[in-house]
Amino acid sequence: MRAVVQRVTHARVDVGGETVGEIGTGLMVLLGVTHDDTPEVAGRLAAKIWGLRILRDELSASDLDAPILVVSQFTLYGDARKGRRPTWTAAAPGPVAEPLYDELCAALRRLGATVAEGVFGADMQITLTNDGPTTLVLEI
Repeated sequence: MRAVVQRVTHARVDVGGETVGEIGTGLMVLLGVTHDDTPEVAGRLAAKIWGLRILRDELSASDLDAPILVVSQFTLYGDARKGRRPTWTAAAPGPVAEPLYDELCAALRRLGATVAEGVFGADMQITLTNDGPTTLVLEI
């Protein structure tokens, strides 16, 4: 499981012109799932994200009760090492990835997080304002 985590002052996801998820100051998470990921991996990644000390004054989302916006992003497993056309073979197919995306969101909620979501598999428009140049790639 791979996640890009960004510290934001605002983030929003729109599908078909309607806002489906939105947060203020908190974390934006783009989540990629691969073939051998499990619910246990999702739980470990959720705990890592919730406790990651990347907000102002080295605080975590759990310290500040900051919201988290999670969006599925299979392209995190894109491979463009050869040629000009990326391959997506490392990304898990929807029937495997969607339940694990749901599990990560549920695990964050069990930890106490307020979670907003995108729509799995949808063509989403994402807008965000980074809070400083803070973007991390996490892989569990």
